[in-house]
Amino acid sequence: MKRIHRFTPGMMAAALVMGLGGCAGMSAQDRSTAIGAGVGAVGGAVVTGGSAAGTIGGAAVGGIIGHEIKK
Repeated sequence: MKRIHRFTPGMMAAALVMGLGGCAGMSAQDRSTAIGAGVGAVGGAVVTGGSAAGTIGGAAVGGIIGHEIKK
């Protein structure tokens, strides 16, 4: 169990770097859509108490709003 706790911060940092590297070739509109979807998912989860439907709905609405803002 201690081994997992020792490697977790390094694995999280590697995942973060790889995830951010995947956004390098995105257009401004694509980035805005992804950010909107992420914020919407978090907002939907918070408002509905963590329900899957609220999270998915929030992501969909946030993605659409983010896409339309950068047109």
